[in-house]
Amino acid sequence: MGNDFRKLFDEWSHTYDDAVAGQDSEYAAVFARYEEILKETASRAFGTVVEYGVGTGNLTKFLLHHADRLLGIEPSDGMRAVAKKKHPDVEILPGDFFTIPKMAGPIHCIVSTYAFHHLTDDEKEKAIGLYASILPKGGKIIFADTIFSSEEEKRKMIVEAKRKNFWRLAKDLETEFYSTIPTITAMLEKHHCEVEWEPKNEFVWIMEAIKKGD
Repeated sequence: MGNDFRKLFDEWSHTYDDAVAGQDSEYAAVFARYEEILKETASRAFGTVVEYGVGTGNLTKFLLHHADRLLGIEPSDGMRAVAKKKHPDVEILPGDFFTIPKMAGPIHCIVSTYAFHHLTDDEKEKAIGLYASILPKGGKIIFADTIFSSEEEKRKMIVEAKRKNFWRLAKDLETEFYSTIPTITAMLEKHHCEVEWEPKNEFVWIMEAIKKGD
């Protein structure tokens, strides 16, 4: 994440929890069933868990019920400060999706919500390859994020956003790096992971990828 992104998220840290609570009408559909999505994502985790893109610590709260050990990675100073205030006993380090913390023993699960789309597809594959290289057999990559079944579906959602005069959402969908399920599935299979997808609202799917033997 570049300096511009970090500055944006530092500023957003003060109002992020209001946005996910549905107070921003343009993004209400993106964050529909937000807590349910976080709970379900967390319920799939086990063992030693690394959470990427901690944000204000909303997923962290639920991961604490399932992880034997939890460590967070968050690039934004502002977001990290809010998360640390909520969860003072959780270690949350500065870093990005390519930061692999030094830990005693294996990392069993890589978990993230509403963040992986900040990477280009090339960066996503690099990150997936990195995670697959450190996960043991049976380890998981569990992400919930906006993703589309196809490029055509993505275009339809952009048109629909503009029809509703949701110009910020439309610009977001056009300029961020939202990918497609076939694209990410191919990346995961290339790196010896079996993957399942579950839709949770109009935009967000939960992806659960399990590392197979090499």
